Amino acid sequence: MSTVVYIADDGTETTIQGRPGDSIMETAVRNGVKGIVGECGGSLSCATCHVFVEPETFALVGGPSGPLEDDMLDGTAVDREATSRLSCQIKLQEGVEYRVRTPKAQI
Repeated sequence: MSTVVYIADDGTETTIQGRPGDSIMETAVRNGVKGIVGECGGSLSCATCHVFVEPETFALVGGPSGPLEDDMLDGTAVDREATSRLSCQIKLQEGVEYRVRTPKAQI
């Protein structure tokens, strides 16, 4: 299993056990985590699963986004940061703990 700690805009933390191979977005939606909409279902076409990856986790997710994801991040409801990623593009690895902050709004 993997662990994802979702940190809401108000600082509230929700910790979920996820399956390796699933995305951070899929794990959030499946478990009702507030702050991640995932409107397109993970097809990289809506930017409603925007997260800020915590610095200690950023290297674990492969660093910055690729070109298509980078373009989608330009359309987020809340301005992107240096560690912004779309959570549908981050696949969980066995035994890893991920920490992400959700923005104040997704839409």
